[in-house]
Amino acid sequence: MQQPVLDELDTFPKLLLHNAANWPDEVAMREKEYGIWNTYSWRDYCDRVREIACGLKALGLERGEVVAIIGRNRPNWVWSELAAHSLGAITMGIYEDVLAQEAGYLLTYSGARIIVAEDEEQVDKMLELGSGIPEVRWIVYHDDRGMRKYDDPRLVSWQQLIERGAALRAERPKLFEEEVATGRGEDVAMLCTTSGTTANPKLAMLQHKPFLRHMTAYLAVDPREPTDEYVSILPLPWIMEQVYVVAMPLLCRIRVSFPESAETAMQDLREIGPTHILLAPRVWEQTAADIRARIMDANRVNQAIFDFALRIGYEAIEKQKRSWLADMLLFGALRDRLGFSRLKSAATGGAALGPDTFKFFLAMGVPLKQLYGQTEACGAYTIQKGSEIDFDSSGVPFPDCEVRIADPDEQGLGEIQARTPGMFKGYFENEEATRETMTEDGFLKTGDGGYFDAEGRLVVIDRLKDMATTSTGIKFSPQYIENKLKFSPFIGEAVVLGNGRSWLAAIVCIRYSMVSKWAENRGIAFTNYQNLAANPQVYELLAEELEKVNASLPEAQRIRRFVLLHKELDPDDGEVTRTRKVRRGVIDERYGPLIEAIYGGLPEVRFRGEVTFEDGRKGVLEADLAIRDTSAHAAARAEAA
Repeated sequence: MQQPVLDELDTFPKLLLHNAANWPDEVAMREKEYGIWNTYSWRDYCDRVREIACGLKALGLERGEVVAIIGRNRPNWVWSELAAHSLGAITMGIYEDVLAQEAGYLLTYSGARIIVAEDEEQVDKMLELGSGIPEVRWIVYHDDRGMRKYDDPRLVSWQQLIERGAALRAERPKLFEEEVATGRGEDVAMLCTTSGTTANPKLAMLQHKPFLRHMTAYLAVDPREPTDEYVSILPLPWIMEQVYVVAMPLLCRIRVSFPESAETAMQDLREIGPTHILLAPRVWEQTAADIRARIMDANRVNQAIFDFALRIGYEAIEKQKRSWLADMLLFGALRDRLGFSRLKSAATGGAALGPDTFKFFLAMGVPLKQLYGQTEACGAYTIQKGSEIDFDSSGVPFPDCEVRIADPDEQGLGEIQARTPGMFKGYFENEEATRETMTEDGFLKTGDGGYFDAEGRLVVIDRLKDMATTSTGIKFSPQYIENKLKFSPFIGEAVVLGNGRSWLAAIVCIRYSMVSKWAENRGIAFTNYQNLAANPQVYELLAEELEKVNASLPEAQRIRRFVLLHKELDPDDGEVTRTRKVRRGVIDERYGPLIEAIYGGLPEVRFRGEVTFEDGRKGVLEADLAIRDTSAHAAARAEAA
């Protein structure tokens, strides 16, 4: 049952103390380590936060200062965050896979005084920055493996932090409770990075009480119970994982479980059997691709059963129903295998999910809903209604959330603007950007194009700046077509071109795990990603996949030419954000010669570009890239010739 936000419980730490006092032995979270699930009660949660808070206070942390946290999703990540909040400090999460220079930008911008790093890998990034982060006084590390060789005076081990805190607490036994009581709901709790598709990310300031008020609106439309389960898979610096892992459990006491590693995440999810789940579009897409890959390896009878069950499943959802026959034949067992058998609510957000992927999971009986929102508005603020089967819209606004369409055209399409109870205070030390983002009456300019359908549901089309028009005046959404392409199990990423051109083309990245399996089954030799993507038979396979998508599109929006890129789009190369949103400006600049070759009618092009290796080193990669016509276009060109 949802717990109301009372005036005296207006910060995250106050709610933590309340839960520990009233439900001390109730399970709050679990973590899998060395194959064993370790359980932490609300009392344990509070005790760990108290220890860390006292340690941070002993290091000299003051109210209003910034604590940066970097590492994988673990309880100590959340404990450190609540500990900083307890002292009136502001937290800033950093994605664990960032390069040192990216971390340096955020640390310098925020003026972070203390860094909580998980292990040697993350500490190395901080030390690589050297004097480039002068405001940082301490670097606290949790895992001490490999740390004996370091002697930087800023380094503090987890054990040393706890010992310092224990000494301070011996002098001031009520320190933690006093600090928590001093906190106010209007205090800034966290700095959340924006997606940064066009420039360096900005830092949105989110306050305790507005955040919690927004959570009550969320829970009113998608409720949770203390017996419900959630598995934390998405990165904690992302606003929606802050919603699901940090804020929401404090209100409704849903249990949060942390997988052992990214590699075991889906297996660990199956062991927990969550009742609620949030996955990014790329995870849903990969899961669908994995299912299709297993079917590729199955015998003909099982393939026929899968195709039949999927067909009748699709027919059922078109009638706003679900098929009991499809469930009995296949989908019941498939949901159980995936760990989805107990799901009450499943969600996707952060970017649009292609309608084909959406239909696939709805047909499977997964109660998937599309969320929509922004970091600045405290995450999601629309959701699809109840058991309604809806794969075209993002649903309706939460209670107390307002959404409007600014300057709509004759079809009702315009900029989506929103105002929520959890609206951000502004961008950290960037008043100009804040003024540009907000309207005079307090609405957020999202920059997204959309409209309301006949049922009053919000339909999101694309970023307004990414909406494209061909030289012949045909308007199209590159993202919409890209999402349809990514439903193919063989396509991992795609960038659709055509703005200002007379026709559409695409840069495609193969889904290596699937295409390599396909190649192995056919005895096709290859050595690596680049070699496989250049194979003529792979080009034929991908041409067939593009034709399937073309068949579902209007003639003017069909892809005529494509190239299989020699590498995956990589956030380290700046081609996509850490949340996998395409940076179109970077693509246009970096692959300019390739794009010109596509539209120049060339059969191939020699590409030479800089890449970033996993350890941060730069290198140059050269490749001869073949450019192909899609089948229908190739036939038309041959006939014209």
